[in-house]
Amino acid sequence: MAFCSAALERIKAHRHPAYPRNYEFWYTYATGYNQALNRAVNEALQRDSVLSEPDLDLLYETYLSPLRLSERVDHVGARIMAELAEVAVVLKTAHGSSVHYTETIQRLAGEADALGEGGLELKSIALKLIDATSAMAERTRVLEEQLLSSHHEMHELQSMLEIIRAESLTDPLTGLANRKFLQGTLEQALNDALNGQRFSLLVIDIDHFKTFNDRYGHLTGDQVLRLVAMALKQNVKGQDLAARFGGEEFAIMLPDTALGGATAVAERVRRAVMTKDLVKRSTGEHLGRVTVSIGVATWRRGDSAQTILDRADRCMYMAKRSGRNVVVSEDDSRMIEDSGRRFAPDGGDGDVQVA
Repeated sequence: MAFCSAALERIKAHRHPAYPRNYEFWYTYATGYNQALNRAVNEALQRDSVLSEPDLDLLYETYLSPLRLSERVDHVGARIMAELAEVAVVLKTAHGSSVHYTETIQRLAGEADALGEGGLELKSIALKLIDATSAMAERTRVLEEQLLSSHHEMHELQSMLEIIRAESLTDPLTGLANRKFLQGTLEQALNDALNGQRFSLLVIDIDHFKTFNDRYGHLTGDQVLRLVAMALKQNVKGQDLAARFGGEEFAIMLPDTALGGATAVAERVRRAVMTKDLVKRSTGEHLGRVTVSIGVATWRRGDSAQTILDRADRCMYMAKRSGRNVVVSEDDSRMIEDSGRRFAPDGGDGDVQVA
């Protein structure tokens, strides 16, 4: 409870949103168990008395992110497997040397027979050496088999870890990447952008989804989500990443893509969704067509994950206010603002009737 109180006090003092992730961050700091995290936080607080949200994001990704944890587990697992492989080679060499040594002693024991009575004692010693060497060779063989079995188990565990990690980064309903995967990919893209590889981001929202969901039920709502997800999958390629951002909102990351190219992708996605006719499986009833509103933003120097998401989100809301089933890019939004029109995010589609 003391750690809990300390975490909440830190959240208040630094004016951070009371998100579970921020609570996890400050709770871990309060416990002091993650010494590397505490050192980094203390150094940041020496520079500035308040920890900014971008600083918190960076520290979380560096010291606490589940993505980073699984990467570290993979790294350690790979090192263990490499060590096991090396030990297996050493044991195999030792086993071969033992066999060769046994064969040499056996040959000497045979030669001792030719020495007559004086050779009997030598032969007795040789036979004892053979027994001891054979026992050692057997133990080495058993150890080699156990090590080989451990190596196979490590391979299976690594495969299971890969499956678990994939499941933890995938949205189960749509099969797209989930928000956690998107956040990790976005952070990596920001790092790559500093080295000259620009990227763009699409934020996509299903029009009138809440009203549609309330009218036809959640099962049909899930069908709509899968339909939109399919359209996204069909219009991304290569290193592009389509993700379910949350609820009825999706996002597409487009590496090495300028604003014009990203806007063209957004238009393809919008048309692909609009051309699909939705049919209720249980009754065969045609429910009409689904549309989406899309905002497009491109990387700017100094961007954080939050700033580029905010810009794409604002463009998406402009698309909503402009009549829906529309793509609005940053260039479009500037034109709209210059014309004197001002838009702000509303509370959703709950009060809008389906046309």
